[in-house]
Amino acid sequence: MRTYDLLIDGRWSAPSDGEFIEVVNPSTGEVCARTARATADDLDRALDSAAGGWERWRSRSGWERSSVLRAAASLLAARADAVAETITREQGKPLREARLEVALAIEQLDWCADEARRIYGRTMEAPSPSIRYRVERAPVGPVAAFTPWNFPISLAARKIGPALAAGCSIIVKPAEEAPGAAIALAECLVEAGVDEGALVIVTGDPVQISDHLVSSPIIRKVSLTGSVPVGRRVMELAARNISAVSMELGGHAPVVVFGDVDPVEVARACVTGKFRNAGQVCISPTRFYVQDEIAAEFSAAFVEATAALRVGDGMDESTHVGPLASGRRRDAVHSVVEQAARAGASLVLGGRPIDGPGFYYEPTVLTGLADDAALMQEEPFGPVVPIASFSTFDDVIAKANSTRYGLAAYVFTRDLGLATRAAEQIEAGLVGINTFAVSATPVPFSGVKLSGIGAENGAEAIEGYLVTKSIVTSVGEP
Repeated sequence: MRTYDLLIDGRWSAPSDGEFIEVVNPSTGEVCARTARATADDLDRALDSAAGGWERWRSRSGWERSSVLRAAASLLAARADAVAETITREQGKPLREARLEVALAIEQLDWCADEARRIYGRTMEAPSPSIRYRVERAPVGPVAAFTPWNFPISLAARKIGPALAAGCSIIVKPAEEAPGAAIALAECLVEAGVDEGALVIVTGDPVQISDHLVSSPIIRKVSLTGSVPVGRRVMELAARNISAVSMELGGHAPVVVFGDVDPVEVARACVTGKFRNAGQVCISPTRFYVQDEIAAEFSAAFVEATAALRVGDGMDESTHVGPLASGRRRDAVHSVVEQAARAGASLVLGGRPIDGPGFYYEPTVLTGLADDAALMQEEPFGPVVPIASFSTFDDVIAKANSTRYGLAAYVFTRDLGLATRAAEQIEAGLVGINTFAVSATPVPFSGVKLSGIGAENGAEAIEGYLVTKSIVTSVGEP
């Protein structure tokens, strides 16, 4: 059984009190690893390490930082299969999805290696010939980053990559439920030559760690992927030191299916998109609105394709849908389904936990929910699908924009004009037209409303880790 230590001052070490947290395999319910529970003393050492690491790392040229990131990407590529197995063992997703996640992390490091050499400043003409104006972009400083369990390596790479590319040091707190992949990424970066203290890894109690790190004046920037309540708490803490924040706080993505598409073909694509990672995806399609004339045919095809999905251990290559991440998550999903039934929904398929070891839940389809029902307003974060119908363009845009969230949205139509109008009017940071593949390294990943602040991915990612410095120089006589 693997034991995960803390990374402080470039060295892996046990927590100061020797306490560890058990990591459970959600496919079996058995303990598969243990991870350090950082103490307050450990966190103080982590902060001091990051402060010193920033001084060293920011003095490196962008080309040197680029080389380290590129070397780490190569090391991770050589270990991809083993890291993917760690993800599936600790988080539960099918192995083929875990392999794709590792590939995305490698791509993220490679992209950020390029970004490290593309940090631009500018010069401007001054009104006097003896004055020079110069604008530089400088690293914001030590960063505290918090990553979730649903994408344990790709979301860590999204934060570590741009932070290190910019010249920041970064303390990363991976989710204690599935820390192994982020730790494997850190091991690659250490071997690639990242400076001591430029990358720090701590695990343990999330409230204790976030309160301790974010409250420290050493931390200049906070990056979080998590829930809205956690985001609010982190913003309150960051406000005490006026620290910069960027956060992705989830969504409730509408899927708009217009009547001009092949309903069977689109339904099958929707099933594939929806049940990825058992629906535990912040940009998962979670509200399906289908135009009246094809609603019945779409729903029948959706149910048929869903019923054919194989639920099982992610290590089995034939598995389509793995377990939920924990017993707590399974209970939460079942509560959502029971609440929907009480609100008048028709349970078309599924709706029950699956007996046996592990935290499995039946892929579930419901119809007949009102627009203001809880399931239509809050994401289920699991394998649960509500399907509704609509009549007009204005009707469905109002439905799509009716929640407090605005992360992703999806539109299916053969009409380019209709697609363009829908994409422009739906309130979301990402819109997919005839595709669910909206998350890509070159494309900004951001949300509106309660879905977050700032952007990851794309050229925008590194901007969140830089500050602007204006330098005015007199070249004449003093």
